[in-house]
Amino acid sequence: MTNTFTQSPQYLLTSESVTEGHPDKLCDQVSDAILDAILAKDPGGRVACETAVTTGLVVVMGEITTNTYVDIPQIVRDTVKSIGYTNAAYGIDYNTCGVIVSVKEQSKDISEAVGRSLETRDSSPSSDEAEELGAGDQGMMVGFACTETPELMPLPISLAHALCKRLSIVRKEGLLPYLRPDGKSQVTVEYAYGAPKRVHTVVVSAQHSPEVTQEQLQKDIQRHVVEPTLPGGLVDSDTKYYINPSGKFELGGPHADAGLTGRKIIVDTYGGAARHGGGAFSGKDPTKVDRSSSYAARYVAKNVVAAGLAERVEVQLSYAIGVAHPTSVSIETFGTGAVDDDVIVGLISSHFDLRPGAIINSMGLRKPIYRQTAAYGHFGREDLDVPWERTDKAALLRAGAGIA
Repeated sequence: MTNTFTQSPQYLLTSESVTEGHPDKLCDQVSDAILDAILAKDPGGRVACETAVTTGLVVVMGEITTNTYVDIPQIVRDTVKSIGYTNAAYGIDYNTCGVIVSVKEQSKDISEAVGRSLETRDSSPSSDEAEELGAGDQGMMVGFACTETPELMPLPISLAHALCKRLSIVRKEGLLPYLRPDGKSQVTVEYAYGAPKRVHTVVVSAQHSPEVTQEQLQKDIQRHVVEPTLPGGLVDSDTKYYINPSGKFELGGPHADAGLTGRKIIVDTYGGAARHGGGAFSGKDPTKVDRSSSYAARYVAKNVVAAGLAERVEVQLSYAIGVAHPTSVSIETFGTGAVDDDVIVGLISSHFDLRPGAIINSMGLRKPIYRQTAAYGHFGREDLDVPWERTDKAALLRAGAGIA
């Protein structure tokens, strides 16, 4: 196909990230902390947990079916505290905030469809979860990988995450003690024929206490956040910087904006470099293919690129609720494939079992591993040992494609 991205002499791509103190990200972390607490005691628990937050109040709602008990209000307070909301002046304080919990069990209809896949309903029950488990919902999931960074992620989202993580570090370590938990970054990268050429624009917005001047804040963030983070070879005299371009950012977090689980799905994935199926991740147990199959799609895409079968690949999977096998598997290599796309699809079918039960078992997804992914992206996380980032099938794919 003709691809504007790889054939254009100039192309700008912008991605954003947010800090762990952003109200939506606070909600993602609460939802995943609750999920982890349940999975730690009941690996088979079914969780679809949503969180909403506003000034002084956290609301937890959704569907949870489990044989264990977890103290949801305490999990909420512990999570809010760990993020840094420890003072009522910030608009929410872990010790005094209100917590409302309204959860019910998973729908019986959904539970039965997931527990016995369409493929096995007319046969005797099997102990093979990969065969028995149906998809927890319909939908399409997208995975992506490219050669722009060592972790095989698009450069703009990698840089945006790095800036936000650095904001958190200088706040928590006391290097810039006037910073508060909320913050954002945005990075625009200029490409030439599909390859990163230079950093075009950088935006950083950081919540702060009233006593710091804008001049001091801009100077400090440029020196302690931006400069240590951006790759020198991609920054030039024309790179534009906007640090707290709105001026004051004293009012932030849930006090300035209501937050909700699942509203940062592009931040969580590929920063707009790839399409998105639309489903959020946080608060969902792995029977929900929104989560597990998005992880599987990333695993497939990363191994395809690591194998040298393409420099850039997007994998799309689709499912029907209650059906184990995906209804479709397709790829797009944007003209960068070393072999034909149909060859790659055949290798994917041979080496990856994309039924939800198989994904859960092969990746060990019933473990409490999710809270750590709920800020700074689910993909390209070299700081985390998550199974979907492994490239352990690259050699098999390379051999199957006949690439030396």
